[in-house]
Amino acid sequence: MGQLRAALRTAAAALLLGAALSACTPTFDWRTVMNNDDGYTVDFPAKPGHDQRAVQIDGTPMQMAMQTAEAGHAVFAVGTVMLPDANPATQRAALEFLRAGLARNVGAAPDAHEVQIPLAAGGKMPGLEMKVSGAAGAQHEQRIVYARLVAHGRHVYQAAIIAAQPLPQDQVDQFFSSFQLY
Repeated sequence: MGQLRAALRTAAAALLLGAALSACTPTFDWRTVMNNDDGYTVDFPAKPGHDQRAVQIDGTPMQMAMQTAEAGHAVFAVGTVMLPDANPATQRAALEFLRAGLARNVGAAPDAHEVQIPLAAGGKMPGLEMKVSGAAGAQHEQRIVYARLVAHGRHVYQAAIIAAQPLPQDQVDQFFSSFQLY
């Protein structure tokens, strides 16, 4: 009986140690990702996956490439739409499509304000920043969307964080301040 108790105590201690060590493991494991195909660099809080989907912007079918990573009950994503041309009207239509879509996903007004997006070679260019929240999905779960949108040549970018609850500002800042265009 004494050996059984000792074994149980050892197992319990090992479980407690494992739980303590896992509690110390950082939720955010930041890594810089350079996307040469789409012309940006960004820090993701975990190893990103890749996806692609078809979108229709002003009746024109286009492809949106996505890189996404999950950490801290949030999804961090950069979406890139390759436009048929670099015409400012095409860029505006794509920006409006993305802005309205993000807000619609949580049933919010597509409010945005201007922000400066850094260029990897130095300098900055104007983009849009928004933070909206509301009920999302079939379960109507509360979500917060942080996003930056910018058009650069034949690309339109959407850097976004979708979270179940507000994130610490330093995590939001890490993601957005690292997002730079080539």
